[in-house]
Amino acid sequence: MKRIVSADNPRFKALLKLAESSRERKKHGFSLLDGSHLVAAYSEHIGLPEELVVSDRGAEDPEVKALIEALAPVAPLLLSAQLFHQLSTVATPTGILAVVKTPRPPAMPAQIEACVLLEDIQDPGNLGSLLRSAAAAGMRHIFLSKSSVQAWSPRVLRAGMGAHFMLKIHEQCDLIKLIPTLQARVIATSHRAQTSVFETNLTGPVALMYGNEGTGLSTELMATAHEIVSIPMAGGTESLNIAAAAAICLFERVRQQQVARRTQ
Repeated sequence: MKRIVSADNPRFKALLKLAESSRERKKHGFSLLDGSHLVAAYSEHIGLPEELVVSDRGAEDPEVKALIEALAPVAPLLLSAQLFHQLSTVATPTGILAVVKTPRPPAMPAQIEACVLLEDIQDPGNLGSLLRSAAAAGMRHIFLSKSSVQAWSPRVLRAGMGAHFMLKIHEQCDLIKLIPTLQARVIATSHRAQTSVFETNLTGPVALMYGNEGTGLSTELMATAHEIVSIPMAGGTESLNIAAAAAICLFERVRQQQVARRTQ
């Protein structure tokens, strides 16, 4: 392993820019994966990373050692603990980072039977959690509006726990123009809706639509919904965290699909 101990090293400077700047990541088309779980998930679903970066302590960790062996012939770059901490976004790093080409979805398929539409989601943790639920529920296509948080930022990646690599994530979308091209019923949620999500048929082609954490869906997008449903809340609160609301709807769809299969 090549070892770097100086912050003046050109390669370290380039890595630091990548870690700190979303503009830099977009410019070069790279993302930074922090932690053994994300690195392993990427290698399982996508392939070899462009570069591995390991801390002195990480190089002695059995899990990290196994990853390094599995990802040969990518030769890891070894950093001192101090330099590695400057790159890592977590309080207690596992000791391994990977630089990867940011996966891009293929050309839009002719027909999308199920997807999630997200308008102006701002919180990285919310988006990462939502992506994780979508992947677990079998969704494959996610469409993000132009003002949504960047899906491949380190915080979203960390919250997604590898879900990114099981999804086709379409960013910078004009959702208003997209919706007429979908062969699916568009379903939005609102606490004012009279129909419960548990009373709505989610088994067919559907596009589940969610809006900004504070303001919800815009009037324009809400008007495109074929159905607007509510999530019953016995506790008296008016709303749920967006990631929690999406998870309820996604797994209600999974439940209905399982029931439908058993009754066929």
